[in-house]
Amino acid sequence: MSSHISTKAAIAGITIEPCIFNAAGPLCVTKEELEAIGSSHSGAIMTKSCTFEPRPGNPEPRYYEDALGSINSMGLPNLGYMKYAEFSSEMKKYRKPYIVSVAGLSLQDNIEIVKYLGQFKDIDAIELNLSCPNVIGKPQVAYDFDASDEMLREVLKVNKHVLGVKLSPYFDFAHFQQMAGVLKKHKLAFVSCVNSLGEGLFIDADAEQVAIKPKGGFGGIGGDYIKPTALANVRKFYELLDRKVPIVGVGGIKSGRDAFEFILAGATAVQIGTEFMRSGTACFARVDAELKALMKEKGYSTLDDFRGKLKVL
Repeated sequence: MSSHISTKAAIAGITIEPCIFNAAGPLCVTKEELEAIGSSHSGAIMTKSCTFEPRPGNPEPRYYEDALGSINSMGLPNLGYMKYAEFSSEMKKYRKPYIVSVAGLSLQDNIEIVKYLGQFKDIDAIELNLSCPNVIGKPQVAYDFDASDEMLREVLKVNKHVLGVKLSPYFDFAHFQQMAGVLKKHKLAFVSCVNSLGEGLFIDADAEQVAIKPKGGFGGIGGDYIKPTALANVRKFYELLDRKVPIVGVGGIKSGRDAFEFILAGATAVQIGTEFMRSGTACFARVDAELKALMKEKGYSTLDDFRGKLKVL
């Protein structure tokens, strides 16, 4: 083994070094927040999931955390897709990939947004968020396999960038297989697993009330609570997509050991959400240092030495 330990990863020719970066959601709405990520040890700059129109989001309090994780019902507060396209040229100075998360509220919105983003050469990739509601009364797109198929087919027709998808968590082998069947029909650069686990509920027993205001207290769960679910999704899609499509692991990563587990399960790179919200940009350097220390201890010099090599009993 060489003395140099690398946590460099590559997705569709895009270098992400380290393989650790921010998940779309926390602290990535404004230009200032994106610049803070750019200045940090994060391997890439991921934007907030953007919509067609700017959105203030849901009424506050809309985020709450305890020792084991978080609940949120943010309501996609963002500056609108044109702003994130506009920021792309200024983000180049950080010399790391700039990825725009897209969460149009309809198929047509997503087509228009992705088409528009195609004009901006300084955008390195798009993460299409399939885990947002599309039509009132309908499930998230990722839970509607026909809608997911149509979304990918139509969006990829106009796409000019490296494009991947962010999926909702799945809990059943049949659903893993159905979604993998959809994904295999389309040329995707990566798959991110998982978005927050909904709909959860945090209750304050002392106050006898819910922790957040929107939707009667219901929201997406993140942090330690969802790590086993996220690991299962990463592993299953890694296997079902024939170990050919890069998987980005997200859900409950707060240490180098967590990141190691995700890569062992098959992840090419990992994103940090709740822990980034909790401890700020310092988390990227810390998790990378911890990952490198664990790799050194185990005699690994690159991520390829152990990626996907999870043993079963």
